[in-house]
Amino acid sequence: MTRVIGLISGTSVDGIDAALVEIAETEANLEVDLLAGRTFAYPTQLKEQILRVCGGEKLSVEALAELDDNLAAEFARAALEIQSGFPTAELIGSHGQTVFHRPPLVGQDSSLKRLGYSVQLARGEVIAHLTGIPTISNFRAADLAVGGQGAPLVSKVDAYLLSDASKYRCVQNLGGIGNVTYLPARKEKNWEQKISGWDTGPGNLLIDLAVRQITDSKKTYDENGSWAARGTPCLELVNQWLEQEFFTQAPPKSTGRELFGEAYLSQCWRDAALYQLSPADWLATLTELTVASIVQSYRNFLPRMPDEVCLCGGGSHNLLIKKRLESQLAPVAILTTDEVGLKGDFKEAIAFAVLAYWRQCQQTGNLPQVTGAKMAMLLGEIHLPLG
Repeated sequence: MTRVIGLISGTSVDGIDAALVEIAETEANLEVDLLAGRTFAYPTQLKEQILRVCGGEKLSVEALAELDDNLAAEFARAALEIQSGFPTAELIGSHGQTVFHRPPLVGQDSSLKRLGYSVQLARGEVIAHLTGIPTISNFRAADLAVGGQGAPLVSKVDAYLLSDASKYRCVQNLGGIGNVTYLPARKEKNWEQKISGWDTGPGNLLIDLAVRQITDSKKTYDENGSWAARGTPCLELVNQWLEQEFFTQAPPKSTGRELFGEAYLSQCWRDAALYQLSPADWLATLTELTVASIVQSYRNFLPRMPDEVCLCGGGSHNLLIKKRLESQLAPVAILTTDEVGLKGDFKEAIAFAVLAYWRQCQQTGNLPQVTGAKMAMLLGEIHLPLG
């Protein structure tokens, strides 16, 4: 058994999700036991700075270095605290905090081809130094270097931990951005080669931004979707927004705040001006966009509809999203990953613990058919502590 800590802060910038796990692997099976999971909130000033940088605020190189180090210190603190009461972990896998993501550009004209670029702050060498634990970070770079999207990276982990012998499943993460992994039943011949996945579009991000604006930051999210549930979505707007290029683009594809951020929300608000929506209607409409983008992508890009959709991430607690998915995807069962044995609130942190373990074991971590990479790659850079 190997004790590994997984760390990640997602697009919503809610804080650092930390998971302490024990991993055991045989030739045919991967077992992961969650020993502890916790979300560590960012200090308010640091969170606001991250959000400003994600929103396009310009920084000097010196200021960027300071932010990188400050984030690394917070990630190291989370790693030290999550293992309190347990033997010291042997390895840390840290995704860091994404502040910029640019998918690769591919066109028929060779001059239009451009590798993707993705920036995750909280550098691993500082985490290793502060914790005294070998740390693997910068997971996306290797996939990007061979033409991949650098996302979603958790699909191979989903396959090992959440696939079923006879059921076809979609694992739908609902962070700031939504992403899906399609898992064929393992009874299918060459089932691993038939796995697919992509970013589906906004998850909680637009909803959270709207709540912050409506309440002057007194609230940061719509708990359980209860505010939006009191409103009526404007389906004309949702259908208009679904014509946006990202939603019609075939996978592999990835996205982030660069597309679905404050500028996008402002444009949506301008589009909504004619409809005189109440705050509840406005939130209901944005929530419906998340649901409709998921449903549309399933219908357009899946080889077949799944038997089950397993939700994870913060949006899995949004009862309105779950209810609308049940309505739109019936008779598909809408579950959470908790119900099939994997704690949904910490699934992404668990995934980066596994990816770090695989990197240490010299096992590839990406699925080229998901990310669009030319080949499977070892993911992550290894940083050893001093001394």
